[in-house]
Amino acid sequence: MLLKVLRGKIHRAIVTEAQIDYVGSITIDSELLDASGILPGECVLVADMTDGARFETYVFEGQAGSGTICINGAAARLVDIGDEVIIMAYGYMEPQEARDFKPGVVLVDNSNRIVQKL
Repeated sequence: MLLKVLRGKIHRAIVTEAQIDYVGSITIDSELLDASGILPGECVLVADMTDGARFETYVFEGQAGSGTICINGAAARLVDIGDEVIIMAYGYMEPQEARDFKPGVVLVDNSNRIVQKL
């Protein structure tokens, strides 16, 4: 049996852009991706702490150090610039692997700069 387990998380990032006229996805500063272990093209769950909206999309890599968190396409209608979001990636693991696995969790400040990696 495989378990669905949190692999990587960017906690309380601030939405910097919302581009409705775009193919889709979420663009994330590559430094945040590297620190969390989330990969370009990977499916992520985004939870908007401001209004409770939750949606899945896939990741585009943004410019390193830019602090970019841009929601693209239809999902841009679910957020406002300035909303706080949690971005989560999951993986499937055997129970023994899941017991020992430590997800990459990144805490950020209001400029989406890394404050702490748990």
